[in-house]
Amino acid sequence: MIGYIGKRMIAIIPIVFIATLVTFGLIHISPVDPAEAYLTAAHIYPTPELLAEKRHEFGLDRPLFTQYVDTLKRIAQLDFGTSYLTNKPVIDEVMDKFPATAELALWSIIFSALVSIPLGILAAVYKNSWIDMVSRAISYFGASIPQFWLGYLLIFFFAVKLDWLPVEGRGSWENLVLPTLTLSMVMIALYTRMLRTSVLEQLQESYVQYARTRGIRERVIMLKHVLKIAITPFITGMGMTMGRLLTGTIIVEQVFSWPGFGRYFVEAIFNRDIPVIQCYVFISACLFIVCNLIVDLVQLYMDPRISAKGRAEH
Repeated sequence: MIGYIGKRMIAIIPIVFIATLVTFGLIHISPVDPAEAYLTAAHIYPTPELLAEKRHEFGLDRPLFTQYVDTLKRIAQLDFGTSYLTNKPVIDEVMDKFPATAELALWSIIFSALVSIPLGILAAVYKNSWIDMVSRAISYFGASIPQFWLGYLLIFFFAVKLDWLPVEGRGSWENLVLPTLTLSMVMIALYTRMLRTSVLEQLQESYVQYARTRGIRERVIMLKHVLKIAITPFITGMGMTMGRLLTGTIIVEQVFSWPGFGRYFVEAIFNRDIPVIQCYVFISACLFIVCNLIVDLVQLYMDPRISAKGRAEH
C-alpha cells in the first residue's frame, strides 16, 4: 500500500509541472498585454513609454525560458505577484477568500450525502415503489433546472415572499441555507441515481444470492457487503465534485453575493487582473489533483484489491 501511495505521489509531479506550463502559456498566448492591463486597472493612460517601462519591470522583455524559470521559482514560494486591482499580494487575497468557498463546498457535500445515500439505497431496495418514484422526480428536477434559476427561485420564495432567510452575504447559518440548497440539488440528483444503479447491480451478483441461501439477513447483506462495493462510484463522483466546488462555485457565489474564491476569479476576469487569473488556474489544478489523490486513497482503503491489481500489472 505504501508503494502504491508513493507511485501516486510521484505521478503528481509531472501533472503539477504541466499545470505551471499551461498557466504560463495561457498568459502569453492571451491577447491581453499584462503591462497594459496593469495600467488600465490603475486608471493610468498607457503611453508607449509607460508600457515599455512596465514590461521591463514585469520581466516581459526577457526570453520566454527565463520568464518561465522565474515563474516556477515564484510559484514554489507561493508568490503569485500583486493584484493589479487592489495592489495587494494575490496569495493573501486568495487565503482570505478561500475559507468562504471551502465552507460552502463542505456543507453542500455533507447535505448532498445525507440526502442521496439513504434515498439511493431505498430507491434500489424498493424498486418501482413510491420512494423510487420520488427519488426519480427529485433527480429529474435537480438535473434539469439551471443552478442560477434555482437560486433565484429560492431567493424569491424564502427571502422575498416569506422573509425567512437572508438574500445574500455570509456570517450566520441562515446565510448558508439557500446557497447550500442550490448547490446540493444537482449533486443529490446525480448521486441518488448513481447509487441506485450501483446497488441494483450488486444485488444481482452471485455473492448476494449465496449469502441469501445461507440465511444471512438482508440488512446485513446490504450494510456489510453490497454497500461497501456499491458506494465506490459514489465516492469517486464526490471527490471530483469536491474539486470543482473548492475551485469556486462561480454562479452560486455570484447569485448570493458569497465572498468566495469563484467570485474573486470572476472579478479578476472582468478587470483583466492577470496575476489573480494565473493563481486561480494553478490552484484549481492543484486542488483537483489533491482531491483525486484523496479519492484514490479512500478507494484503496475500502478495496485493497486495487493495490494488488496494480502490483500484478507491473
